[in-house]
Amino acid sequence: MYHQPVLKNRRTLLERAEKFISDIYFTDCNLRGRLYGDTCPLQSLSSFLTPKRIPFSEAVTQTFQPYTVGDSFGPTWWTCWFKLSLTIPDKWRGKEVHLRWESDGEGMVWKDGEPVQGLTKEGEKTSYILTERFQDGDPHSMTFYVELACSGLFGAGQGSMIAAPDPNRKFSVQKADLVVFNHDVRELLTDFEMLVDIIKLLGEGDQRGFQALFTANEMVNLCDPANPSTFPAARNLAQKFFSQRNGESQHVVHAMGHCHIDSAWLWPYEETIRKCGRSWVTVIRLMEKNPDFIFTCSQAQQFQWVKEWYPGLFSQIRCFVQKGRFIPVGGTWVEMDGNLPSGESMVRQFLEGQNFFKAEFGNYCKEFWLPDTFGYSAQLPQMMQGCGISRFLTQKLSWNLVNTFPHNTFFWEGIDGSRVLTHFPPGNSYEMKGKVEDLVNTVKNNKDKGRANHSAALFGFGDGGGGPTQLMLDRLERVWDTDGLPKVRMSSPEGLFTALQDDSGLLCTWSGELFLELHNGTYTTQAKIKRGNRQCEVLLHDVEVSSCLAMCQNKTFSYPATKLQEMWRLLLLNQFHDVLPGSCIEMVVDDALVYYKEVESSGTRLLEEACKALVSGGQADACTAVLNTLAWERTEVVSLTEEGTAPPKLALVKVPSVGLAVIQEGVTPSCPVTITTQADGTVHMENGILRAVLDQRGCLVSLSLVNTNREAIADGCLGNQFVVFDDVPLYWDAWDVMDYHLQTRKPVLEVVKPATVMSSGGLRGSVCFSLRISGHSTITQEVILDAECPYLKFNTQVEWAESHKFLKVEFPVRVRSPNATYEIQFGHLQRPTHRNTSWDWARFEVWGHKWADLSEHGFGVAVLNDCKYGYSCHQNTLTLSLLRAPKAPDVHADMGSHQFTYALMPHMGCFQEANVIQCAYNLNFPLRLMPKAASHQQPWSAFSVSGDGVILETIKQAEAQNNALVVRLYESHGGSASVTLSTRLALREAWHCDLLERPDPKGGVAITSSGIPLDFRPFQVRSLLLLLE
Repeated sequence: MYHQPVLKNRRTLLERAEKFISDIYFTDCNLRGRLYGDTCPLQSLSSFLTPKRIPFSEAVTQTFQPYTVGDSFGPTWWTCWFKLSLTIPDKWRGKEVHLRWESDGEGMVWKDGEPVQGLTKEGEKTSYILTERFQDGDPHSMTFYVELACSGLFGAGQGSMIAAPDPNRKFSVQKADLVVFNHDVRELLTDFEMLVDIIKLLGEGDQRGFQALFTANEMVNLCDPANPSTFPAARNLAQKFFSQRNGESQHVVHAMGHCHIDSAWLWPYEETIRKCGRSWVTVIRLMEKNPDFIFTCSQAQQFQWVKEWYPGLFSQIRCFVQKGRFIPVGGTWVEMDGNLPSGESMVRQFLEGQNFFKAEFGNYCKEFWLPDTFGYSAQLPQMMQGCGISRFLTQKLSWNLVNTFPHNTFFWEGIDGSRVLTHFPPGNSYEMKGKVEDLVNTVKNNKDKGRANHSAALFGFGDGGGGPTQLMLDRLERVWDTDGLPKVRMSSPEGLFTALQDDSGLLCTWSGELFLELHNGTYTTQAKIKRGNRQCEVLLHDVEVSSCLAMCQNKTFSYPATKLQEMWRLLLLNQFHDVLPGSCIEMVVDDALVYYKEVESSGTRLLEEACKALVSGGQADACTAVLNTLAWERTEVVSLTEEGTAPPKLALVKVPSVGLAVIQEGVTPSCPVTITTQADGTVHMENGILRAVLDQRGCLVSLSLVNTNREAIADGCLGNQFVVFDDVPLYWDAWDVMDYHLQTRKPVLEVVKPATVMSSGGLRGSVCFSLRISGHSTITQEVILDAECPYLKFNTQVEWAESHKFLKVEFPVRVRSPNATYEIQFGHLQRPTHRNTSWDWARFEVWGHKWADLSEHGFGVAVLNDCKYGYSCHQNTLTLSLLRAPKAPDVHADMGSHQFTYALMPHMGCFQEANVIQCAYNLNFPLRLMPKAASHQQPWSAFSVSGDGVILETIKQAEAQNNALVVRLYESHGGSASVTLSTRLALREAWHCDLLERPDPKGGVAITSSGIPLDFRPFQVRSLLLLLE
């Protein structure tokens, strides 16, 4: 065909093609306006509204009332069920017919009692295919149900996505009808879209971009939207362009369908169940139509939910899993936070997740999948390797605010030396759309060009679910091998990592933590969730230890394995990466706190039952014994009266390692505590180990070691100084604290009640005072010094009613060191105390667990805590972060009463020699009182470990054997160690095992007369399977 020559102006030709497919301009005559043909109203549409999320079987029995499209319903979080009756007109024979449904809520289509597809306007799913070609034998009349959640893909934020939900939002259905879908128009639109994007992305300097431009222009010339007979010629031009192939060296993009679903975030846990159903059933429909489509899916908890709520869908999923197309990934119970869970919690994430996937689908996951978590602990590589995983995928470090992470494909090395092959998809997203932009960015952003020629592209709507669409698949199908773009391969994690491993000779290694330079407010936000997490971790530890001892000592006792698994799974669920960090709405916080209470209630009962089974005796000679669940002897002051009783009845007890002892009356300390009030109002406290001086505001004027007279508080400074900062981030309110907050420091100075002696000494001395933070908030603190205790405790209660403020406590110490040390899972690491580089500066707020330490040669000071995770250390000031007050997505975040304890521990030598690690455990793991013990009960120890460097962390029943225990130990000092694990329990055999409790095939472990000899690398975690006699 001859065309009059025209000026080939890039701008006009590009805009011509854009307008030809626009859904805004010229839809009366362009191609987009022809996507839908004739329409037909539904025969009837009725609805039923309920505040509850009810099953289909219950919903269909309700009374449905007529509904008119456009009518509003709600409010937020309710559910509206619709009943649809429809008849396809006879004249639509040979046509593709869709049910078109547009609403601002998330919908699920039900047919014959089963879910068949999700409908989400924000997820580009606004129609359900009734028939691809209406024929005589097809049913004309049908009835469907649509379950519509009164919330959107991202909840119902009032004014912005992350704002607190609007509880009174109303919803409506904007369209509900039958429509003829012109599939040939969709195909041609997709051709045009991909060509237009190639023109834009390759730019004016690229020859291939101009070829795309002229191809698109010729297609417009050939195509008459009103005449479908002109479409094939236009499509042939597009196919000719797309079929021009790449060279062999071109980068390969491994495309994988994905649907990241936050287990809770801007919506509650219960809504996530439905999000999984809506998203995954849509994936199944796509798999039925697209035989090469592969989908990756993480989080065992979500599979469990679908199994319980949608058993038919779960059966379909299982079928596609067996075909290798619906691929479980990750290996954990949920996509947990990567910083705050304890080491044992992280092990249980893998144990529960991997065991679920093995039981349900026959295989363990081979890759760890954590794309949206706010940083990654340096112990994760070892934990992955211990669970049979040697590959890791994430992308979150692309969010770094200050420094650009230097790699996309590399080996990540943990603090023990374990390494895993790691990949960050260079497109910097886990929810691509299969567009040209995604492919171009994948190549352009790859920081390992020349070292790695394969990358992942995860496509599908995510966070709030939704997943892939047919349009995304169609886009990728067109450019699977098109000159000018990377090659695209529908692939799997196995395909990606195998290709990367095969060509890994030049890859670099990153050693240590993967620290996210953003979202470091999440170490502190929602303090009650943080406290619940730590307390439940401690309680479950103690229940397992006491139950194991009871099982071995009392043959009538049954280990509560089923109940413990239920409790662990609740705790693991709450460790999801928007729950434990506190970046969730108030409804989720409320649910999480209820789950913690359930764990606390059940755990307390199980602990009491185990302790009762452990001790003998009756009412006549009943004494109180004490259980120590930690693997070293402890001498401590315990309270024999309930909390809050004044004055408390105290006793000094010595309890052996992992054992129990009866409390002996009248035991006195080698050096009693003394408390004196000076004329200037200061209070002096001393216990033979520490000497402390407090002023009337409760600040530490001095804290020194008695034997050496070494002062811990810096000259001219005060310790235990509360400070408040303005805390207004750039956007992510609950997530972020910005470096500029440090410029707004304000000490808390107003005294409500000056320091007053509450307990005058002996076994315990204590001083109480109160401060006013503002007109709305106060601090009340009891400073406690116990006999024989090497640290000073601060029991704290805060009434907190602030807005965008950050409360911390500072300890300027007489120590100079370029690095501070922080406890992490099964170990510790160092971070700088200076700000020499941008990498140092970005760590102005960091995370740690039970302790942080600042030491120079020969002396140091540690801060211990029982439920806090945020720290900072600049120069010589150790700071513990206490409370924040963000207003989104929970407008009431952290408001109310808070209780927590921290402690200050000066020490000679390094923190390892001073037993800082053990003291932090002691602060967190209380000695447990056991009433009704026999007075003749002798001190008894079940386990002990020679040497101080190896911690016996876990004692539990084995997963697969009732008459076996699993014990887990780790090297805590950062050096090689040889120790002996001793036990009084009768052992038949001992085996090394991995974190999934699979025995080492090399054989058993020797059991000598003194115990089990063990060797450790620095920070190595070792698990033993102990078979009992």
